[in-house]
Amino acid sequence: MHNAAFEALGLAPDWRYVALPVPGELFAETVRALPGSRYRGANVTIPHKLLALAIADEATEAAQGAGAANTLTFGDDGTIQADNTDVGGLLDAIGEAPGAALVLGAGGAARGAIWALRGAGTDVVVWNRTSDRAEALAGELAVRAAEAVDPSAYDVVVNATSIGLDATLSDASALAALGLEGTSAPALVVDLVYRGGGAATPLQHWAEAAGARFVDGLEILVRQGARSFEIWTGKKPPLDVMRQAARG
Repeated sequence: MHNAAFEALGLAPDWRYVALPVPGELFAETVRALPGSRYRGANVTIPHKLLALAIADEATEAAQGAGAANTLTFGDDGTIQADNTDVGGLLDAIGEAPGAALVLGAGGAARGAIWALRGAGTDVVVWNRTSDRAEALAGELAVRAAEAVDPSAYDVVVNATSIGLDATLSDASALAALGLEGTSAPALVVDLVYRGGGAATPLQHWAEAAGARFVDGLEILVRQGARSFEIWTGKKPPLDVMRQAARG
């Protein structure tokens, strides 16, 4: 996705994007060495987003609010700035902020989604299979927790759990695990999960059955990647190019 964007804007081969698998115990040591190897920045994925925030010399409001960082930028003096473009990427993918949202999950992805939506003025309620975790997260982020799921009470449902990653899980089992069995989708459904090959997730089927608009995790991936791209290069990202590369 990034390499396609570099190529489209004539930044290649001076700019290139590579994968660096790093174990947690070597994360800090590896990241601190990157500026000396002419790295401009890095995206950080699970399970290192908390480590990325902890190692940074500076952190944006988005990274601090979400409690995690997915984008690091290296200054000429070797300093490290942490950002969380997942936050803005979610809002970019959704468009206009909804009035009320139900976020499913209580992990790091849910934290970022809640923080983003709440900051946009959305009334957010969080639900998790373990109610204690939902209540703890709700209390920390000043939103409400729900014991039961009623999608009809919201403008959008956001799945921030890993339910749907397992392609062997039936739609009925996935919806039951999310407390959505026997319910109808609201006007907008957002699933942070995406599957390789463009396969639909159970939440996509649920949304389509109700005629709802559906935003998948791959679109959010593109949007957060576009924000990272602009931070590093200072150039407007070619969204269509990045989207085509990601979906290809």
